[in-house]
Order: sequence, then structure tokens, then C-alpha cells
Amino acid sequence: MRREPAARIIGKRSWGDFHLLRLESPDLAAGASPGRFLMIRTSDGFDPLLRRPLSLHDAGDVWIELFFRVAGRGTALLAKKKEGETLDCLGPLGRGFRMDGFGAGRTAWLIGGGRGVAPLYYLARTLISRGAGVRVFYGGKTSAEIPLREKFESAGIPLDCATDDGSFGFAGFVTALLERALEGGRPDGLFACGPDAMMKRTGRMALGLGLPAQLSLEAVMGCGFGACWGCVHRIKKDDGGQWRKICEDGPVFGADEILWEEA
Repeated sequence: MRREPAARIIGKRSWGDFHLLRLESPDLAAGASPGRFLMIRTSDGFDPLLRRPLSLHDAGDVWIELFFRVAGRGTALLAKKKEGETLDCLGPLGRGFRMDGFGAGRTAWLIGGGRGVAPLYYLARTLISRGAGVRVFYGGKTSAEIPLREKFESAGIPLDCATDDGSFGFAGFVTALLERALEGGRPDGLFACGPDAMMKRTGRMALGLGLPAQLSLEAVMGCGFGACWGCVHRIKKDDGGQWRKICEDGPVFGADEILWEEA
């Protein structure tokens, strides 16, 4: 784990409550891989006290990108940061997506809901660089909640969009769009990140079809490196389950490992 006390903001884009920051930091970039995350200090004082976890959206030789939505005080403060300012970061942390076997001749479908699409751009670029065929399913409640669609398209990444209200793309949940696509063909694996309900549905579809699937779980994190036990989820163990730390043991787990709480 690295601490970068002064990662400089060298780029920023905003779409309403959604924001994209590019940070200059060779040390953070050196440890980057799709699915890992950073813990960001959002103020110079003690309010808020805890850092905020943000997925790596993309990375280069000396920079990384973060994509997030304002969801509370911490992210609201982060959204006010300007180019030239610096951020105190810990990471990259966690276990990311496993891409073994996804090379030439293999296909991967990536499913993201809302801000959960954040790590999928980096994943898509990495898989394509390995020769894999990639298709991204990007969903939101409205067209305003899928602001990265032009970025995916500009990078030449095949994209299918869905909005709950039908204002852009397929009218309905992104899982319904995925289900329809699966009727016409199947990839070699699924990768997903988003709200629990979306990932639960995606995981169950994958298991029902015998498709391997990796899901990146979201959680409120206290520390980000396994000390506080504040971000646990039940994961299969032998004939039962055990509480595992999302920050340290994940955030990415196989769909066949995750135990979802029933209503």
C-alpha cells in the first residue's frame, strides 16, 4: 500500500453531479490495475474524518483517473477541487478483476449501473489491449446518469445503453437489456459493478447459464485495508458462509461466491 500525500489534479470534467479527475502520480499509476481503488482524503481538517473509496477509472504511466458521483459531504467537497490542487491518497488497494484467459479470441461483456461504471472503462481498455472482444452495457435512471457514453464511444468500445425512463437507448433496466442480448449469444464471461440489485440479477443470470462472472461490490469503507471490519459481506465457505472484508478480500468476487441477503 502506498500513500501519496500530494497527487496533483491535472484534469477535470463534470456532468452535473458526476465528475472525472485526472491525478498526476507515478507511484499510484505503478500499482494500478482494473478493479482496484483508492482511499481519498477529501478535506484538510477532520470533517469528514474518514477517507472516501473511489475505483480507478483509468491509468497511464504517470497518471490515474477517478470517476465519481456526489453522494454526500465527502464527495461534495471532492467535486469542488480544482486543477492544480492536490489530494492525499492511499492505494491502490483491494483485489481487482481477474483477466487470466481473456486474450485473443475471447469475449467479455461488462455491465455497469450509474456510478458503478467507474472501473469498467479501465477494464475494457485493458481487455482490448490483450486482444479480447469487449461489449459494455451501461445503465442509468435517465440519460443524465450515463455521462460517459461519449468517452466509451470515442475509445472505440462497443456500447449498449439503457435508461429506466427510456430517455436514451433501451427503455428499462440494464439487466433487462443484458438478458435480451444473452438470448442472441453468449460471451466467455461477465464483469459487473453497480447497485446490489443490479449485480444480484446479473450474477443469477450468469449462474443460470453457466457463465463465469465477476462482480465488484460497493460498500461504505472506514479504512480501506482491512483493519476496521466495516465493509463486510457474506461469502460462501464450504457448506455455509463467512463474513469477508470487501476492501481486503475484494472488492471483486466471483458471482458463485457471493451470498445475497434475501428480503
